[in-house]
Amino acid sequence: MTSNEVARLLAAADAAMAAGQRDTAFAHLEAALNLDPANPRILNSLGLRALHGGDAVRAVALLERATAADPEASPLWYNLSTAHRATGDADAELLALDACLTRDPYMLRALLAKGQLLERRGETAGAVAAYTGLLKASPPDAELPPPLAQAVEHARDYVAAQAQGLADALAPALETARAAVAMTDDTRRFDRAVDVLLGRQRIYHPEPTGLHFPFLPAIEFFDRSHFDWLERFEAATPVIQAELAALLAAPDADAPANGFAPYVAYAPGTPVNQWQDLNHSQRWNVFSLHRDGIADVANRARCPNTAAVLDSLPLLDVPGRGPSAFFSLLRPHTRIPPHTGATNIRSIVHLPLIVPPGCGFRVGATRRPWNIGEAFAFDDTIEHEAWNDSDELRAVLIIDVWNPCLTLAERALCRALTTAIDARNGSTASFEG
Repeated sequence: MTSNEVARLLAAADAAMAAGQRDTAFAHLEAALNLDPANPRILNSLGLRALHGGDAVRAVALLERATAADPEASPLWYNLSTAHRATGDADAELLALDACLTRDPYMLRALLAKGQLLERRGETAGAVAAYTGLLKASPPDAELPPPLAQAVEHARDYVAAQAQGLADALAPALETARAAVAMTDDTRRFDRAVDVLLGRQRIYHPEPTGLHFPFLPAIEFFDRSHFDWLERFEAATPVIQAELAALLAAPDADAPANGFAPYVAYAPGTPVNQWQDLNHSQRWNVFSLHRDGIADVANRARCPNTAAVLDSLPLLDVPGRGPSAFFSLLRPHTRIPPHTGATNIRSIVHLPLIVPPGCGFRVGATRRPWNIGEAFAFDDTIEHEAWNDSDELRAVLIIDVWNPCLTLAERALCRALTTAIDARNGSTASFEG
């Protein structure tokens, strides 16, 4: 009978609200709450009433009960963040916003509120990240109500101002780096790269997600003549295959405890876009030997011959960013969606190891198969995708090397640029986003 009475009271509350009898409506809700004290709808309605009535403390108490009753409801977390803001508890507000965005990474008002909160707290990097997420998720300004359009415009201006601040901070380090380069070396491409990094120039094509180096040829697959070590790399295929086979033969081979991990692993609250189906999925696993310039000592010890081969190659050498080297495992009937990589200062090299029929790869307009033991290099800032339509595992060893079109001076400048950025930010940032 209690549930019937609660339903009657909620219906009466709705009718009273529709008639403009707000006090009567909330009296019905209070009565319903006495009968059903864990009802998230009732708790939310009464919490918002308390908040709008100036009783933020009671609003927090009610909305905390609402989120406990229905923890996956993102609007409840947003409402709780608003109540915490009214009480002046910024830490609790941030926790509630993060809980909200974990459940709905595209909620515009939550992204905006997080950016505003972090801006008020002077946490510039966090504010830029939140505002950048807002700008990516937001529709065109013309489709937004005026107050939200104004807030989005502020976010855009804030991100631009911080980019200019970064430019000013980097200027001395970059001037020093340029002075160390022989005057005969043209820094025009490097200077454009800095302009693009700081948002002063638009990128047309290719479309990297990080550092763009302009005026490099948009080459889908590089000519083998650029890499005089490819044959030596390919000759090591049997020993590399043998070590991969040993890894795969272990019990629960693809478990994290055995060194394998999902390639796509976004933090909660991050918009995942086309990676929704593969985020934290074992369908695309990797076994890292180098990641962002750091060798995985334990994993390399399990593949000593492969590690020795890698050590003999001219891999990318950018502190905190490269090289990366890993076995990439694509499970049966799995597709990697079209995407672009982080920077065109590098080239990505694939050495196919296990390739059943029905596997393929596309870069730009060019499709090609993987052939076991035949390595190839490509520019991953050009849209590319991969697929395994077979019933078997596909495995490739992936490494990154310098884009062969960069001069030695430009490589040195790129190292100086990333070092200066890391000194400014107090940490390194992966090429992978």
